[in-house]
Amino acid sequence: MARKKKQNIILENILIEDYAAEGKSIARVDGKVVFVEQVVPGDVVDVRLGKNKKDWAEGVPIAFKAYSKERLTPFCSHFGVCGGCQWQMLPYQKQLQYKHQQVKDNLQRIGKIALPEIPPILGAAADKGYRNKIEYTFGTELFLPKEQFNQLKEQGVNPYEFGRQPVAGFHAKGFWDKIVDLQTCYLQQEPTNAIRLAIKDFAKVHDYSFYDLRQHTGFLRTLQLRLCETGELMVNVVLGEDDEEKRLGLLEHLLKQFPQITTLLYTINTKRNDSLHDLDPIAYKGKGYVVEKLEDYSFKIGPKSFFQTNTRQAEQLYRVTRDFAELSGSETLYDLYCGTGSIGIFCSKQAGTIIGVEMIDAAIEDAKENAALNSLEKTHFYAGDVIDICNDAFFEQHGRPDVIVTDPPRAGMHEKLVRKINEMAAPTVVYVSCNPATQARDLALLDEKYQVTKVQPVDMFPHTLHIENVVQLKLREEAIKTQPTV
Repeated sequence: MARKKKQNIILENILIEDYAAEGKSIARVDGKVVFVEQVVPGDVVDVRLGKNKKDWAEGVPIAFKAYSKERLTPFCSHFGVCGGCQWQMLPYQKQLQYKHQQVKDNLQRIGKIALPEIPPILGAAADKGYRNKIEYTFGTELFLPKEQFNQLKEQGVNPYEFGRQPVAGFHAKGFWDKIVDLQTCYLQQEPTNAIRLAIKDFAKVHDYSFYDLRQHTGFLRTLQLRLCETGELMVNVVLGEDDEEKRLGLLEHLLKQFPQITTLLYTINTKRNDSLHDLDPIAYKGKGYVVEKLEDYSFKIGPKSFFQTNTRQAEQLYRVTRDFAELSGSETLYDLYCGTGSIGIFCSKQAGTIIGVEMIDAAIEDAKENAALNSLEKTHFYAGDVIDICNDAFFEQHGRPDVIVTDPPRAGMHEKLVRKINEMAAPTVVYVSCNPATQARDLALLDEKYQVTKVQPVDMFPHTLHIENVVQLKLREEAIKTQPTV
């Protein structure tokens, strides 16, 4: 029996009316909402539909009939190809406006809770060179945009053969095996572009192999760079082969070319994945880590440590968090999903005691080291699940929380943890989120005991779709009456 082919529906001359979320904008066609990628409000486009439901559809532009007056010329030559910065065609102030609207829409439509007025999002002073950490991939397959692919074919050049060449950059969006060969990336300040290009050029001159992602063979694999506000620079070269002669040649070349490198490491990775968590980076020069500062607090960051990737905006985010905690010097603050302890440590001078809880053992070890680095004696960190750790015996030993700070991953909090926070009944909860949609879902559950009293969006990643949002919650009066005592 012949299968009916999927309809190829194209909508012509569609005006993009507004921004939706996650990089999609919306148009309205005959009462149906159409979500469109790669466009901005004011564009007029022809759209090919993908998903097509009764009340909504999704599509991609196949032709631009008119461009929005708000569009800018992207400053990066790789824009639209690498997928790293999705909004360079929008003025930064417009990006902030859309991000603010997304926070408001998520909290209202998903959370369906009473909200205070939401102040303007805190934008970044620097919208380029703001990342302290970046990772590049070496590969053997160059990503060719469709136009270049077709142009090569018209010229009689085999694009597949042409694409087989040493490359260094980012994975192309939607491709696990093809790499965008970067010249200049504006996410991190120099000399990090120069370091990547120097490694690539040295390897080509000396015939070092680049990692073949399909065959899992090759010498040069990935590159991790961390450039701190303190001026310290960590370079970790990840190699797919344990070849001492090649390794020494490359590392000595880097030290000669870039004397500003304070810590140079290498990591041998012969696995089939790029994760470093079960590998041991080896310090070739320097102390094996860098030290970054947030205000007066120092943080030791190793090649496997987690740390906020925008140092200057992390200070803004943490100041908001500390302000929302409303500390007077005597409070017991529980820092859930504490990671390497950065939020708790940042709040430590204003609190009585900091109790950090985190599932990952290595992160807790880093948190303890960071507390020692700052000579803090009233911070205590514990590895494990909050649901299991925070029981009556734990409260009896450490005291019930006066303030809870929670900073979960994008997926938000497990429902059991939300219930546990309701049960813990701290007078104040500060919820730091990198995903306002899952945050809104959790706030709806916390609404049983808490009311949202303050909201502050923060832009950590200019020219991208990502948003951080901080919410203060206060225990409702009726919940205070039933609050347990120790």
